[in-house]
Amino acid sequence: MNQLIKDIESKHLKAEPPVIRVGDTVKVETIIQEASGKERSQHFEGLIIARAGTGVNETFRVRRIFQGVGIERTFLVHSPKIRAVKVIRSGRTRRAKLYFLRSRIGTKATRLRNLQIQTTQEKSNSAD
Repeated sequence: MNQLIKDIESKHLKAEPPVIRVGDTVKVETIIQEASGKERSQHFEGLIIARAGTGVNETFRVRRIFQGVGIERTFLVHSPKIRAVKVIRSGRTRRAKLYFLRSRIGTKATRLRNLQIQTTQEKSNSAD
């Protein structure tokens, strides 16, 4: 990529982008501009089913089930409209895109194996 474009894009990148992975259940807090000029925050909680892009154009797609209907929303990672992304639960996946969850119904549509992260001390204790 051209160095001039990189310089311009680097001004718009977040200093610390959220650390998220496909399979994580997240709560995304976005800033909504109301018609009266007021700003309020809105939460969208769901499962990350895809990530795409690099740099300023990096996105992630969040899916949730609401009243039996699947809702997907795509967010820009470096958007100024995103106030916070909080990871609620980490899931273990073997795929980069979890589009197969679209055809699942009920609890199976959101259930993934939990990711169990072991510290180095726990690994050494289990090896004994």
